[in-house]
Formats: sequence, C-alpha cells, structure tokens
Amino acid sequence: MSVREKDSPELFVKIQEQNLLRQYDLLLNCIEIRFSKGIEAFDKYTLWALNAAAVANIAQFGGRYRQGPIYVGNHRPPHFRDVPDEMDRLISVIHENWTVIDHPTLVPAYALWRINWIHPFVEGNGRTARAACYYLICMKQGRLLSGKKIVPERIRENRAPYYAALKAADERWEMGDFGVNELAAYLEALLIGQLADLDI
Repeated sequence: MSVREKDSPELFVKIQEQNLLRQYDLLLNCIEIRFSKGIEAFDKYTLWALNAAAVANIAQFGGRYRQGPIYVGNHRPPHFRDVPDEMDRLISVIHENWTVIDHPTLVPAYALWRINWIHPFVEGNGRTARAACYYLICMKQGRLLSGKKIVPERIRENRAPYYAALKAADERWEMGDFGVNELAAYLEALLIGQLADLDI
C-alpha cells in the first residue's frame, strides 16, 4: 500500500516526515550495533533497511536495488545490472579506507556522493545517502553526536551548497580523479554547526 504525491500531496509529505523519524530510530540502532561489531556492520543490509524505512508507504520496492533505468536531471546513473557490483565496491572502499583516512568527514562524504551517483534505489536515494553519511560521521567520532539539528537535517534546509559539492565530485570523477574534498569540507562545517548548537 502506498500514497502517491500527485494524489494526496499533504498526506505524502506527512508520511515522508514520519518515515524520516522512523529512519532516524533505525539509524540509532545501526550505530549501536556498529559500536560492538566494527565498520563491517556497515553493509548492504544496513542500506536496504535505511531505504525501506525512508520510503515506506510512499514507494514500491523499498529496500531493494532498482531493476530498471532511472534518470536524475542531467546525471545518468549506472545501468541497473551494474548496481549490485557498484554498491559492493562502495562498501569495500569504505571498509578498506576506514582506518587509513583519519579525516572526520572524508569517508562519509565519499559514501554520500557515491550512493547519490549510483542511485541504487527506485526512491529515497538522497535520504538513504544522507542517513549513511551521518552513520559514518558518528562512527568516525566514536559516539552518537548531539545537537538540535543533525547533519542530514542541515543539508535538507539548504541544499544549494550540497548539490554544488555533489556536482564538483561528479566532475572530478569524469576527469578520472577521485575528489570529494569540497563535499567533505561542506559536511565538516555542518558538523561544527551541529555540535555548537547542542540541545541542553
């Protein structure tokens, strides 16, 4: 059962907001599990669960990789047959670089950009990417981070610099380079804002 935005815009928005709350609760569980299991707990099953929570009752096939083409503005994501392999590579890069890269937001920035670039799901890719990014930010800090507004909420409030940083990473990738520094700097500024705005 699902609600389409064009049929009932107000109900759609309400369900979407409720889903974000459920996704955040699930994210808290994932973070707790990670503290006992290590970075290997970040896997496709975690991403599937985060996506399913994000799109419950507003999209079909939540929590499953897409089985057809998808178009995102001017970006053409990989062929759907390549999605499982691309996602395995994403997870592998994160695992292999977890202890190598000390920067607090560089690996999370990579995850945020790459999930958006692959666009592995039919719906909720941005929400899933932002949740995964925040998961990794908390893991880099070794704790669940406090603040009135967490990084994903701060991204949603002002998307223009977010989109610009994603585009910059896309352009670097097209040139044959791996570069998410602009996105990492953007996330670091949001994280500093979150930690400075503690809910006391």
